[in-house]
Amino acid sequence: MSEQAQPVFSIEKLYVKDLSIEVPNAPQIFLEREAPQIAVELNTAANKVDDGYYNVVVNVTVKATSGEKTVFLVEVAQCGVFQIRNFAEADVQPVTMIGCANILFPYAREAVSDAITRAGFQPILLAPVNFEALYQARQEQQQAAGSDVVIQ
Repeated sequence: MSEQAQPVFSIEKLYVKDLSIEVPNAPQIFLEREAPQIAVELNTAANKVDDGYYNVVVNVTVKATSGEKTVFLVEVAQCGVFQIRNFAEADVQPVTMIGCANILFPYAREAVSDAITRAGFQPILLAPVNFEALYQARQEQQQAAGSDVVIQ
């Protein structure tokens, strides 16, 4: 009888690959009294970096505008290197795009809030994200388009 190897999942490294904040209309923008409109963009990506090691990225962009003026723009690429071994090939993508993204998101949320606060604005706390629902929606879009999402 052959014994199957147990699945291995571990966090090897969490890091910020990119963090930027722009306040293009400072200091005049601090005199504005109306509440800015906030737009949030979020996406995830994963790629294989070595045998059993994957780099997962959660990109968050937060843009605040007041009328035609940009109040601030924050971009964060929160990353992690994860060891993922002995999983069925079909399970690796959900593990990276759901499980790993769930681990990374709180760090991205903290980086966004901290950057906005350091720029002189009230912190913005991003709402929790259902990465499983995002993954399923992406899968449905890919199937409708006739292509598969592939981790490189």
